[in-house]
Amino acid sequence: MKPDLILNIETSTSNCSVSLSKGENLIDLIEIDNSSYSHSENLHTFIYQIINSNKFSFEDLGCVSVSRGPGSYTGLRIGVSAAKGLCFANDIPLVSVSSLEILANSSNFNGIIIPTIDARRDEVYSSVFFQSNMIRKEKPEIIKSESFGEHLKNNNIIIVGNGQFKCEKIIKKNKKIFFDKNIINPSSKYMPKLSYRKFINNEFEDLAYFEPRYLKEFKTNL
Repeated sequence: MKPDLILNIETSTSNCSVSLSKGENLIDLIEIDNSSYSHSENLHTFIYQIINSNKFSFEDLGCVSVSRGPGSYTGLRIGVSAAKGLCFANDIPLVSVSSLEILANSSNFNGIIIPTIDARRDEVYSSVFFQSNMIRKEKPEIIKSESFGEHLKNNNIIIVGNGQFKCEKIIKKNKKIFFDKNIINPSSKYMPKLSYRKFINNEFEDLAYFEPRYLKEFKTNL
């Protein structure tokens, strides 16, 4: 059986985050949240630093896990490119994890968890979780005053992620809707359990064809 040492990479937002885990247990974490998106400068340094400081080599890894998005186009491309390069060079399998699921996994809220990532204007990327199970798939959506109201009947709701500030301004106030300002951007700290589940189930990506899941087409202002 492959070793269960996993390198986790999360770059879907302004947080450049790398962690090392064994099974479901976190060993070490290096991250920096920088609004200037310094992933290209920091990511490879963080990767080599976390491997070397813990006295491992890339040959010790069972797999590399990367956040597949949604999120920043540039951040996701940098993270996925680095992960695929490590896997190709060291003959290591790749698993991918939703950045929204990472956000949901950051919360211990007993109710509906709605992870959100800002998608500009009045739009966010979001999905819906209950007891760590996804009950509505991830999608981009325009936030309105009644957004997520269908989940309020039998549950309280907490909205997490950097899209929550937009939601808090637009959604009609309700005593059953909460916001967690401590959970803003996804962190690889919360990837080990998700990564290990993919690893033991052999849910590996095809290195030749795997791409980030953007959810929306990339547009430039020409």
